[in-house]
Formats: sequence, C-alpha cells, structure tokens
Amino acid sequence: MASSLLTSCCFSLPVLSFSSSSSRLSPPKSLLSLRTRSPNTLLSSSKSLSLLEPLTLPKTITSPSHSPSRFSVFAAKGYKMKTHKASAKRFRVTGKGKIVRRRAGKQHLLAKKNTKRKLRLSKMIGVDRSDYDNVIGALPYLKVNRKAT
Repeated sequence: MASSLLTSCCFSLPVLSFSSSSSRLSPPKSLLSLRTRSPNTLLSSSKSLSLLEPLTLPKTITSPSHSPSRFSVFAAKGYKMKTHKASAKRFRVTGKGKIVRRRAGKQHLLAKKNTKRKLRLSKMIGVDRSDYDNVIGALPYLKVNRKAT
C-alpha cells in the first residue's frame, strides 16, 4: 500500500523546467513520455533518477566599461571586530568626538608632588593626532570625529 501511495504522489506533482529558448514554463518532454509507463517501471528503472533537467538560470551581463572601484573592507559580513578592553578603559570620547585620556604621573609618590601639580595631572588631555590610528584600531566601534582638532 505504501508503494501505491508513493507512485500516486510522484504522478500528482507537476515538474516544470526553464527553457532558455522560450519565456513560458513547460514540462520536460521526458516527463510527458513517463505518463504512459507503468508505475513499477518508473521506480525500478535506473533512468528515473536522471529524468529531471537541471535548472538553468539567466546569466548576469557585466558591462566592460565599468572598472571595479577601489574600496577598503574593514570587516567581512558576519564578523564582529573585537574591542581591546584595556584600551576601552583608558580612552573616552568627548561630545565633539575627540579622544581623551588621563595624564600620567598621578598613581603613586604623591607626597612629594605639590597640590598645583596634582591638580594639573588630574585633568583629561586629548590624544595626539599621530596616535589616533592606534586608538581607533584598538577600539573599532568608537564614535570618533576624525576632523575634530
């Protein structure tokens, strides 16, 4: 009984193929000749596997006048660039898009430094323009205004 259900399913599904010569869809000629055969010869035949014609898709036409444009790809699709977490703790971005950092020298040995010097070391300072590429490379998702001076 299962084989009769299988053969009835095979004959009830229409199979269509694309032909490059005509724009409308039509069943392949080999399928038309199968309808006259018995279901047992269809399933036992080794030719039944190669009856379906391959689907041919229209080729895309590229014009030779367009030369490939040069552009740089920073990350491929689906790949997330990783943030350097130590750099993320050391650098911030101001409202205007400048990168700022802390000054060095205010971690230890503060007893011998006068108050004026310690106040000056407490303030944030902008990162030098020559170091911007290094900071942006470590922090790829940082919202930086490169034109800010």
